[in-house]
Amino acid sequence: MSNHGRPLSPHLSIYRWPITMLLSILHRMTGVSMAIGLIVLTAWLMNAAAGPEQYQYFRNLMSHPVATALLIAWTLAFFIHLGNGIRHLVWDSGRGFEKSQANASAYVVLVAAVILTTAFWVVLL
Repeated sequence: MSNHGRPLSPHLSIYRWPITMLLSILHRMTGVSMAIGLIVLTAWLMNAAAGPEQYQYFRNLMSHPVATALLIAWTLAFFIHLGNGIRHLVWDSGRGFEKSQANASAYVVLVAAVILTTAFWVVLL
């Protein structure tokens, strides 16, 4: 029997990702991105300890629009990871497993992460 032209099931092109699946994947991705962000944090601390000239060089480097965009993305990753971690703590207590509750909490995590990231950068700048 030939399966030419037929996708494997479930295939990414036909399978609709539930929001809970998206949050699970985002939780892992944000954890990895924050680990990479620790390199930037370490560089910041090392430059601060190296003296005012080195620190100013680092500040100038991080004020570039691309670096600022990465910092904002890492902040968003932090708040998504934090919110999803709190969501998992609630699940550990045995609550929030109903499909509607799990979906609602996923949307709350995403919206809260965007709001908290925006608030953080408005206050910071």
